[in-house]
Amino acid sequence: MTVDAFQLYGTRLVETPPVRLRAGKLEADLANGNLRTIRYDGTEVLRAISYLVRDRDWGTYSPEITDLRIEQSDDRFEVAYLARCEGPDDTKLIIDVRIVGSPDRLDFEAEAIAPTGFETNRCGFCILHPIVGVAGSPATVEHVDGQIVATRFPDVIEPWQPFKDMRAITHAVMPDVQAECRMEGDTSEMEDQRNWSDASYKTYVRPLALPWPYQMPADRPVRQKTSLVIRDARGSTRRPPGMSGGAVKLELGARTGTMPDIGVIITPEEADATLSAKSVLSEIAPQELLFHFDPSAGHGNDALRRFAAIATVHGGRSTLEIALPCKSSPSSEAAEVARQMRLAGFRPDAIMISPSVDRQSTPPGSKWPECPPLDEVYTAARAAFPGIRIGGGMLSYFTELNRKRVPDGQLDFVSHCTNPIVHAADDLSVMQTLEALPFITRSVRAIYGDKPYRIGPSTIPMRQNPYGSRTMDNPAGARIPMANRDPRHNGRFAEAFALGYAIRVLDAGLECLTLSALSGPFGLIAGPAEPTEKGGRRPLFNTVRTLSRLAGASWQECVSSSPSAVLSFVARNAAGARLHVVNLTGEERKVDCGACRPADAGKELLLAPFATAALPLAD
Repeated sequence: MTVDAFQLYGTRLVETPPVRLRAGKLEADLANGNLRTIRYDGTEVLRAISYLVRDRDWGTYSPEITDLRIEQSDDRFEVAYLARCEGPDDTKLIIDVRIVGSPDRLDFEAEAIAPTGFETNRCGFCILHPIVGVAGSPATVEHVDGQIVATRFPDVIEPWQPFKDMRAITHAVMPDVQAECRMEGDTSEMEDQRNWSDASYKTYVRPLALPWPYQMPADRPVRQKTSLVIRDARGSTRRPPGMSGGAVKLELGARTGTMPDIGVIITPEEADATLSAKSVLSEIAPQELLFHFDPSAGHGNDALRRFAAIATVHGGRSTLEIALPCKSSPSSEAAEVARQMRLAGFRPDAIMISPSVDRQSTPPGSKWPECPPLDEVYTAARAAFPGIRIGGGMLSYFTELNRKRVPDGQLDFVSHCTNPIVHAADDLSVMQTLEALPFITRSVRAIYGDKPYRIGPSTIPMRQNPYGSRTMDNPAGARIPMANRDPRHNGRFAEAFALGYAIRVLDAGLECLTLSALSGPFGLIAGPAEPTEKGGRRPLFNTVRTLSRLAGASWQECVSSSPSAVLSFVARNAAGARLHVVNLTGEERKVDCGACRPADAGKELLLAPFATAALPLAD
């Protein structure tokens, strides 16, 4: 089946397929000069080894690669190239790379030199360990002073670095197979990237306790090397014969629960567009409207009047999300918002309040900026908005909530967002972030117990950058981290991502999940200049409307034999029982759903790339 790339990705710019490198049982994919999905005997050992250069806002450079040479034989591969980064003020960085693989060893070496000097937040290797099957498992860490410590990968998400001053880390890939990852040329430490919904633990060079950005001196080579050593006690390292993949099998599981309410976020900037599309809003019928209000951005009485008009048209529940400036006392600022709400005739059902400054991240080694105690903020909200539910948490991501644990005694619910393009924006990395979501929700439950819990807005484009001074403009519609617009939001990729997201957080017992706006760059409908499916609806519209109609239904888990490719669940409501299935990949997938007893006699389903399906089940 041939599907237009624009329908899938919202752009006709297609990623270059990786080059598969093999040496015996060791395999890796070479993409943009870095290694992805490093496997031994078919099992993923490392998610990536990458040499990355970050700018002062933690944006990632896309270096120009030249003089690429790839040599391949049965038991060895070798890659060499030059990479060039162009920095501000005509600064340059040149990296000479060599990668060598054999059946039991992989070496990735790089020498960087800056003819002009070069400013960076980080320049060097990042090594990603997978999380599925690794979280909570034993590891051995060798520190730079030679001390060797037996430990474990974090299970509940660690807010700070679990391992520091690292020289090497070893873990079991499978019974009788150990993998040692050794880092030379700089001191490494690990962070738990599940904080940002990345599906990995990241080991990186240059401790965050050191200043950043920093200046690389002119004409002084910086050499680094990462080695992966496999120790297989079973014997042969020869490559096994290829195996053909069959259909993904689905089976009913034991876990059950209730589908969450669905929210849609509305900003003052999109309020008029939302009112113009009130018929579309009625068609979706979300249970919750989340109105964003930021006095520091100039939001005031006009915005609240528009919110009141939208809430009247909607007729459902609403929450006002307040980024409290905290430039004066929280009580006076909250009282002023309440006064403006009364003038506008706007009374939401809930208030989600957080200090504006808490939207910014405070990395390890940094001081939290000045901010009133959160108990004082929540007390002020209780006084200013009597009879209205009060929520707290973070307007940014789980990272910030995990690092600044909010006191929840006065709160009726906690909330946070996620974003899948903080560190990487390739298609595979974005979809893999779904693997991290159950770890995030389980970690929130470990902190806040059965406190009512909301997530969102969580979209592929980034609405605000907690890690730098700005989000990244993306006029060319490329796949770039931290971008305020992402082409895939316009394609079926986003439709599949959103349904996969909802499935991955079912176990959290959310009271509300928000995955989009109605209009604008995060919206379900596109502007007049943007080509879309009929009625100006983006494909994401289909998922949000489906989830909204399922709110309050009972769900039952379905176990997938390949959850990275296909996810599913069963929803039961007055309309009956349906099996909802989503293909998370850009390839056709055969799905064996016979064990779920579809009403149709056929038990095998062929799903197009990023397709969703809903099948009625037999009674």
